[in-house]
Amino acid sequence: MPTAATTTTCPSCAAPASGQFCASCGASLAGAICAGCRASLTPGARFCHRCGTPAGSSAPRPARAGRDPLPWAVALIALCALIALVGGQRFAAARGAGLDAPQNALPQAGLDFPAAGAQPGMRAPDISAMSPQERVNRLYDRIMALHEQGRTDSVRFIALNMFIPQLRSMEPLDAHLRYDLGRVGEVAGTADVATAQADTILREQPNHLLGLILASRAARMRGDEPAAREFDRRALAAEPAERVKQLEEYVAHAADITSALTEARRIIR
Repeated sequence: MPTAATTTTCPSCAAPASGQFCASCGASLAGAICAGCRASLTPGARFCHRCGTPAGSSAPRPARAGRDPLPWAVALIALCALIALVGGQRFAAARGAGLDAPQNALPQAGLDFPAAGAQPGMRAPDISAMSPQERVNRLYDRIMALHEQGRTDSVRFIALNMFIPQLRSMEPLDAHLRYDLGRVGEVAGTADVATAQADTILREQPNHLLGLILASRAARMRGDEPAAREFDRRALAAEPAERVKQLEEYVAHAADITSALTEARRIIR
């Protein structure tokens, strides 16, 4: 004989809810599973922390073999196109030439990421010999440099094929690495990735400055200006107490924080 569904309280909006997802706000309840990658969702999450799929989505992404995969099938197509492009260029150039000149070349162990102050002709460090954190930092800096040059295709290729696989090997991610991942998702034009990482950071640390800044940027990518302004207000209110903590990620991304808060003051004054 069928029984009534157990009613609980949504951890996100506090509305009465039952099943696996809140009918009022869509947030996940206990036992919810991501429709995209089948990962277990934390109660209250609105996006999957692994693949960015909105909680409660009824259109699962195609399943792929492997350990907890993310939807990077497009990487294979990009890789084939890149191989063809590099092969064609190397037939017409001297051995060792890079794609779109050295400044835009894809990172290669021993051929890229020259140290600050290095003399012309000196070999760069072999990134394969670096620690996982050092490789992540080098790749992040490279992605940001390419973004500033407007090299969107290179940004996406490095993000999908180098940066994200490196982060997956370092799971579980802390707030610092989640901000880095969300920021890379932002410059690569992937709002879902930026939103999912901001959501996860703020669920664990509601006043985290980088989480609020990332959430504001992701909201603007989605065209949700009211939400972006609310995150801006929260960041400005949290700044005094958060700045004194001198967290590692606050120090590493001090310029990001200063720039974002300055812009927030300008927008909501």
